[in-house]
Amino acid sequence: MAGTDENAIAAEDDALYVLTAVLLTPAQFPSVLGDDYPEACAALGLAPLADGYGLVLGQDGEGARWTVVVDDVSLVAVAIASWDCGMEYDLSPDERTVVAALPGWPLDVAVAAPGLPAPHDPDPELSDAPLLSPPDTGTWGPAQRRLGADEIALQWEMWREQVDDAGFQAPAGGAEGGGTPDGTGGKAFPRHSGVRRALAEARAYVDSPPPLGRVRSSFATGDARILRADGPGWSMVARTDDIAFVLLDDEPGTVLPVGRGPELPGLLEALDKLAVRPL
Repeated sequence: MAGTDENAIAAEDDALYVLTAVLLTPAQFPSVLGDDYPEACAALGLAPLADGYGLVLGQDGEGARWTVVVDDVSLVAVAIASWDCGMEYDLSPDERTVVAALPGWPLDVAVAAPGLPAPHDPDPELSDAPLLSPPDTGTWGPAQRRLGADEIALQWEMWREQVDDAGFQAPAGGAEGGGTPDGTGGKAFPRHSGVRRALAEARAYVDSPPPLGRVRSSFATGDARILRADGPGWSMVARTDDIAFVLLDDEPGTVLPVGRGPELPGLLEALDKLAVRPL
């Protein structure tokens, strides 16, 4: 992240002091904004371009929140990678790459630019675009469910350690188990209608490809991949050589492990073949 004078770009004839940036591409987008890439773009009023966008979040000289959308995805990706490694990087996109300057932030940002007023909404007269604000994650719902799946994907080993394979049942059609985010996973569940529905909809993606970003594949250890699939009311995180976890809008705060069983390996292999992957 950065918030220095050297890391300022032009936006709406004013300087933007950059605080952070995120990618908005088919393979990598803030999933809190939607179940797929087109839905995430729609949340910002953007067309779902094949190459995607970079979102630069910062403050203008008065401290107001702005999101600058650029089409130089590679530049933003390099900046993010540098910051993640603890390195400084001057993110200053060329003005010709700026697609839009949108008032507000679509995500929570915990930092502020030094020497400026506290972050606040810009004057409505400065832009005709709707004011952006982060989705409500205070109560369980689609946004919170997707954030939960994000956390499992990032902390796979920690979540996997909480599941006792001996607790899985193996009814016809696959094995399912269940647990909660407080670490009580491994308790055997009967066949869960919500999990069955999520798996059935995920299987349907194989024959009828879903919108871009509904199924994503990222790196894991060895030859495995971490799969992320989303659909109306559900999210699934899986490792291609292991089990899966399902989260449901109808089950607040609950994480439901799905054992390998006879069908899950083939499903994960098929989903991985159609998934979008980071470049």
